[in-house]
Amino acid sequence: MSELRTTLVQCDLRWEDPEANCRMLEETLGDLGGAETDLIVLPEMFATGFTMNSREMAEPMADSASVAWLQDQARRRGCVITGSVAVVEDGDYFNRLVWARPDGSLVHYDKRHLFRMAGEHERYAMGHERVIVELKGFRLLLSVCYDLRFPVWLRQQPAPGEHFEYDALLCVANWPAPRRHPWRVLLQARAVENLCPVIGVNRVGEDAKGMAYAGDSMLVDAKGEPLIDEPRDTPFVRTGRLSLDELAAFREKFPAWRDADHFALADGVGS
Repeated sequence: MSELRTTLVQCDLRWEDPEANCRMLEETLGDLGGAETDLIVLPEMFATGFTMNSREMAEPMADSASVAWLQDQARRRGCVITGSVAVVEDGDYFNRLVWARPDGSLVHYDKRHLFRMAGEHERYAMGHERVIVELKGFRLLLSVCYDLRFPVWLRQQPAPGEHFEYDALLCVANWPAPRRHPWRVLLQARAVENLCPVIGVNRVGEDAKGMAYAGDSMLVDAKGEPLIDEPRDTPFVRTGRLSLDELAAFREKFPAWRDADHFALADGVGS
């Protein structure tokens, strides 16, 4: 049976202090590694908090200490580790979700939907590509925070002759406490409509602007039922298991995908 052991890391973040955050996370993770988990998921902008000071805080992708730290952690722990960071590349600034493998290789996804209510669309560039990664037989669609509100972007778009494009959806976030109800509902809704588990990791604490974050990190199965659910505002590290065989059996027993409306995103949509 193919299983994916997934570790959710809900933590408080030090404002605009990458060194302190990386040090805190390393201590929080302790000896956690490949013997216990396949994937460690950190919150959005784990190195800085949700900063709009992109010109001051973004690091060059090719020379980012935060990205190098992810690579080092993946290599030392023998598992994949992922989280988003502020980077600059070719003159553009991105809220970039980085997927770091133990062999040192990287995959990245640039946040598509930028949170205009905080001015993110004025400080960062929009991503244009959906990104699917593979781990332990699972195909995972990557997303960041505000993306969760846009079901068309995240909807299964299987190739001709295929039934599913991906097997799990991953979303990292800095989702504020006043909107915690939509966060919880949307994680479960994306699971139900896409017949796939959802991994959602949010931060806790309060940022430098006084914005509070309630956490509510969840691991949700394909029926929308929580496997890990911590409705509290305290840090935690929890590991859950996803089974590819159980997912296939559920999809066969409840084949709603057979009645799905097939579509494809047009080239350049939203650009």
